[in-house]
Amino acid sequence: MALGVKKLTWSLALIAVASALTALYAWNRMHQIAAFNQAVLTAKTPDTDRQSYEARFATAYWLAKNERFKEATILFLQLAEVGDNNQRSAVQHNLGNIFFMRGLTINGNSMTVRHESEYLFRQAKGAYVQSVKLDNSHWDTRHNLDRVIGMLPETPTPGVGESDSPGLIMGNIPVGLP
Repeated sequence: MALGVKKLTWSLALIAVASALTALYAWNRMHQIAAFNQAVLTAKTPDTDRQSYEARFATAYWLAKNERFKEATILFLQLAEVGDNNQRSAVQHNLGNIFFMRGLTINGNSMTVRHESEYLFRQAKGAYVQSVKLDNSHWDTRHNLDRVIGMLPETPTPGVGESDSPGLIMGNIPVGLP
């Protein structure tokens, strides 16, 4: 009987030590996460998890917020291939926002710039469509997609337009037979 009590006591002591170590690790990890979040909020480099998905996403997001669109686009494009559908959808949403903001910035400056802004709006539309395909639950993405579609010129149908007359479409058939 004494041997059974000693084994039980040592087993419980071992379980208690393992539980204490696990609790200590969890407590340390919670503080690391809190420090990471604080560093991200203040736009500083975190001390831990520097190459994590979240750190790279936060860096790209900060760059986009500070209008450093080229660097942000490169980082977001690297993240677009990894992560789950929700993360990839968020990346596509932010890429769409970058293209949309750049298009809005240069829209209307001159006739030559119009084509560039239209290109950026089409890129934004493509990113938003991809985001919606990955995760259809983001209402902000749908709203932005609707705005971009409303701003894009309609794709003209060949042979139909204000300057085209039916006589040109139908060739040499006279218009207005008696």
